[in-house]
Amino acid sequence: MSDIEKVKHLRKSTGAGFKDCNAALKESNGDLDKAAEILRVKGIAKASKKMSRSATEGVVVISGDEKKMSLLEINCETDFVAKNDDFLDFVKELSELNNNHSSNLDKLLNAKMKNDKSVDQNLVALIAKIGEKISLGRAKTLNNENSINFSYQHSVVKDNVSKLAVIASINTNEKSDKISLFGKQLTMHIAASNPISLNSNEIDENLIDKEINLIAEELKNSGKPEEIAKKISLGKINKFKDENSLLTQNWVMDPKMKVKDIIKGLGIPDLNISEFVRLKIGE
Repeated sequence: MSDIEKVKHLRKSTGAGFKDCNAALKESNGDLDKAAEILRVKGIAKASKKMSRSATEGVVVISGDEKKMSLLEINCETDFVAKNDDFLDFVKELSELNNNHSSNLDKLLNAKMKNDKSVDQNLVALIAKIGEKISLGRAKTLNNENSINFSYQHSVVKDNVSKLAVIASINTNEKSDKISLFGKQLTMHIAASNPISLNSNEIDENLIDKEINLIAEELKNSGKPEEIAKKISLGKINKFKDENSLLTQNWVMDPKMKVKDIIKGLGIPDLNISEFVRLKIGE
């Protein structure tokens, strides 16, 4: 095998660039296996250096079906890389594995990909090839009994890859066009309205305390009597809860109605929203 053929073979098997492959072959005196090991070690070193950098771009990818569905966030440093074919091929295969492993990131990193190498090994190789930090971000799987999953993507990059994605699980025994339409509209509503929780009593207490402090600071120098200030504060915090809880939000398709009113209007006694997830790059 000629030197140029060895370089081509090494590039194909490792994904490394021409210069790196050529240098590794010289260092290994033409031994392909040793050259591959040199590239692997150098790739890990390169990846390690890049992992301290900031990765605020990336994509969210959806996988699964109406019974089990997952979201996975993969971060990178630039939007240019988020549209790179090698990156997109990697995240699309990764999304299926993530759904198989129910968003357990430890298991996902050790899972084997189509090339018989682990996700972690492929991640290191991709970082070395592309030259940017790439990392796994947030992940969530919805797999609720007697539920139907729905999804929505915004700012689609390609296929099931986007900048913002929503999945929602609706619990009901009924299957109909009415349910399908509601599920589609619900995920669109969640994408636009960004609810924090399903009900107001599920909002994190730390968020409530932070909002209370902000309101108190706002009213401190208002000059209003203490009793009036307390009433205003209570009204503002209740408004905050209503505006950030899915069921009490104004329905995007008809702002005069609340989400809970839309559900009631469907006339399906056993219908309720089990769970939802919204992931947006940069949030």
